[in-house]
Amino acid sequence: MKRLDAGDPGFAGAFQSIVTARRESDPDVARDVAGFLAQVRSDGDEAVAALTRRFDKHDLNQTGWRIDRDLCDAALRDLDPDLRGALELAATRIRAYHAAQRPKDSESVDDAGVRLGARWLPVDAAGVYVPGGRAAYPSSVLMNAIPAKVAGVERIVMVTPTPGGEVNQLVLAAAALAGVDEVWRIGGAQAIAALAYGTETIAPVDVVTGPGNAWVAEAKRQLYGVVGIDMVAGPSEILVIADGQNDPAIVAADLLSQAEHDPTSQSILITDSPALASKVEDAVEVQAAALATRTSAEASWRDHGVIITLAALDDAIPLANRLAAEHLQLSVADPERLFAGIRHAGSVFLGRHTPEAVGDYVAGPNHVLPTGRRARFSSGLSVLDFMKRTSFIQLDEAALGAIGPAAVTLADAEGLPAHAESVRRRLEK
Repeated sequence: MKRLDAGDPGFAGAFQSIVTARRESDPDVARDVAGFLAQVRSDGDEAVAALTRRFDKHDLNQTGWRIDRDLCDAALRDLDPDLRGALELAATRIRAYHAAQRPKDSESVDDAGVRLGARWLPVDAAGVYVPGGRAAYPSSVLMNAIPAKVAGVERIVMVTPTPGGEVNQLVLAAAALAGVDEVWRIGGAQAIAALAYGTETIAPVDVVTGPGNAWVAEAKRQLYGVVGIDMVAGPSEILVIADGQNDPAIVAADLLSQAEHDPTSQSILITDSPALASKVEDAVEVQAAALATRTSAEASWRDHGVIITLAALDDAIPLANRLAAEHLQLSVADPERLFAGIRHAGSVFLGRHTPEAVGDYVAGPNHVLPTGRRARFSSGLSVLDFMKRTSFIQLDEAALGAIGPAAVTLADAEGLPAHAESVRRRLEK
């Protein structure tokens, strides 16, 4: 874990190294994934089955490719009532938040008499990737499938790895609750390839969303253009800006909430209180040792954790904007004052009573967020990722007379005579 002070002479260089550090896939991953994608594109089902045997240690032809909807419905029906209630609360809140995002069609006639507008339509089919390796995430099912459903996607296809052929019942229950149409027992880069290219068994989709490991992220990156993707997501990250009035045990728990995801996750604390910094550092070590996810949490904190102390919390704003963190917690007395200066963050959690973990499950906004400083130019998953906008134009004779001559002039200037002629002939007629 790195401990930095903004007043030290070497701080600028040390902080820059944190900003530019990459915790994502290496060239070997890119090379391997390219090979897997080529296999699936060439050999379809045969390649998917072979890669599943290799990585998930089961035979799809024996365990079954597709998980029937009846099994998903049964999993939901058999859930513990408290757990089902929690899932249903999350689904209701996620659905309501994303319904408010759905864009409206537009249409107008301008001063030249030209009718202009835009129509929003969903994609025909969406693929949702749900991790199943280190842990199973029913929350990811809801966060990916519900926005697609709200967008009006007719076919929602879920892929999830089942190591050893074992199916996670909670993931199946979430699929039933979210209205997933197809569930396939495949994961990894081969699953992304099957969704993009299609195989003899699995029909292709138009968009693929959802988090995954380095191989999944790399497969999405390489297949962008064959299908749409939400983003290329890397390891999780959290930045907590905290004043000295915080309980250090709570701040430590917030930092560990992301460190436990993966050894490559990153947790950063910025504070104006050296005393809080020291107490949080001690509390992280104590709490991490007691976690069932200790191995990941301790490795993440040891290799990527950072505590930064500075003179005033206002000085944290430019640092936060440079980090452009996936999750930003403003655990301060007046979060709005700092929030006003934040330009780059995947999602912001305001005040001492708003832990990032609430956003992962039941708050409503999506927890699929840009990582690796991509919040500088991209946003979290939304209904818009499952929709596309089609513009439309209509001119009558008078409208063409008003703006057509300028089009002819520009086409001639660009050396495109056929463009000019298609307008000119109408004007002359």
